[in-house]
Amino acid sequence: MTVDFTYSVAALMIVALVTALTRATPYLLFGGKREMPKTVSYLGNVLPASIMIILVLYCLRNINLTAFPFGLAEFFSVAVVITVQIIKNNTFLSIILGTACYMILIRTVFLV
Repeated sequence: MTVDFTYSVAALMIVALVTALTRATPYLLFGGKREMPKTVSYLGNVLPASIMIILVLYCLRNINLTAFPFGLAEFFSVAVVITVQIIKNNTFLSIILGTACYMILIRTVFLV
């Protein structure tokens, strides 16, 4: 099946329009001097931490604690992330060092 240029441009325009509308909607609804609803403020405070917890659990869900390496690479990497976050309070540095630690451990120390 061949995709012609017109179809590609139309698809790109639709995607761009939907993306722009999605990003503009909060400003259109809550912009100006209108007060933000308490529910939206509450969700803005609670959701970031909740999403991070869900992502951590999702990443650690397939650890096999009964076979080598017993999840040690994952647990060491999580410890690095927590330690760096407490000491430096820098999210990007924590993510980068935790990922680097995990990749180095699974490719050198905990070879399966």
